[in-house]
Amino acid sequence: FLNINVGGKSFQIACKVAARYPITRIGKLAVYTDPTKKLKLCDDYSVQRNEYFFDRDPSIFHYVFHFYRSGVLWIRDEVCPSHFVEEIEYWGLHLKYSQRCCRILLEEKQDELSEYLKIQKELEAELEPLDSAEHFEGKCLGNFRKKIWNLIENPYSSVPAKIIAVMSSFFVLISIVGMTLSTVEEMKHKIGKKWMEQVEMVCAIFFTSEYLMRLISSSSFQKFLRAAFNAVDLVAILPFYIQILFENLDEADTLYHEELHKVENVSKLGKVLKLIKLMRIFRILKLARHSTGLRAFGFTMRQCYQQVCCLFLFIAMGIFTFSALMHSAEHDVPGTNFTSIPYAWWWAAVSLSTVGYGDIVPETVVGRIVAFGCISFGIILNGMPISILYNKFSDYYAKLKAHENET
Repeated sequence: FLNINVGGKSFQIACKVAARYPITRIGKLAVYTDPTKKLKLCDDYSVQRNEYFFDRDPSIFHYVFHFYRSGVLWIRDEVCPSHFVEEIEYWGLHLKYSQRCCRILLEEKQDELSEYLKIQKELEAELEPLDSAEHFEGKCLGNFRKKIWNLIENPYSSVPAKIIAVMSSFFVLISIVGMTLSTVEEMKHKIGKKWMEQVEMVCAIFFTSEYLMRLISSSSFQKFLRAAFNAVDLVAILPFYIQILFENLDEADTLYHEELHKVENVSKLGKVLKLIKLMRIFRILKLARHSTGLRAFGFTMRQCYQQVCCLFLFIAMGIFTFSALMHSAEHDVPGTNFTSIPYAWWWAAVSLSTVGYGDIVPETVVGRIVAFGCISFGIILNGMPISILYNKFSDYYAKLKAHENET
């Protein structure tokens, strides 16, 4: 017998049994006759008890010991897959010796563990700031830039930093409210328009100052320009300056062009200005910088993009299928709105989403049966991924919040 001590627990394995697997570590102990080679295979050897000592996990060795007795490597669910694979590789065993059911379960657990570790790493990177205090060492005006960076990027570093973070969110809300009120008819008169312009100018000055402070305090301009939040900040302030530029161009054109050309140019510039003003709505994305919930939502969308794309694919398939069926059932009805399949797309989209405006309805029995099938399919389709997305969102939100509190 081979007397083996693994982590303080003793085992006995017959040499004849171990020699059946000569490529394993225990098999080599049984096969080798050179004592020097045997000592290289173990961590220690007791001459008095003729016992080989291994400083390994004895709980995993129970599976190895059972393998030499039965010829099958069994795996339990509670075993950590990474630790188990590491241990059996040390003993020279392979997963091919296990049953297929055990091997499938272990591989699934390995995939789950690797996915979990990947998500954990990405979650930590989500909350990790663009720069850290160590990046400013040895830089030009490093201490000054470090203070500005803490003031702008780290709201938990001091009371003024927290005030600036609150002010940033406040100005975002003021800007959105101002943009909304500017479309109200009562606010389009001279006094109201002037107030809205002043509010927009104050918000733009604050956002510009905030962006320049971030730019100055950044340790790397390339990393700063590649960051998603900084791109959002840039989009938030650009419409104001582009609007001023176009308005100045408009005034210059009115001085040098004929009346007809001026009218056409004003019309074109008006459409462009409307589009530029609409871009101010993206300022609301600045709230994600200080909102864990919005970060968790964006992170969920990035992690679940395959499920979301699959959902849109199913919706598109349902729209095309049920619109074709509805057109076939209703196209002969006098005065029907289902005159073609493209005209039926809107009805199919509304029915699949279970909104059901009722602006277009089938009139035949067959059409109503098709409508019932479309609505039923929409209920099933909407119910499948929403629970998955919600569970992942709540999980990511809890992890982000916990990591944020620890930081």
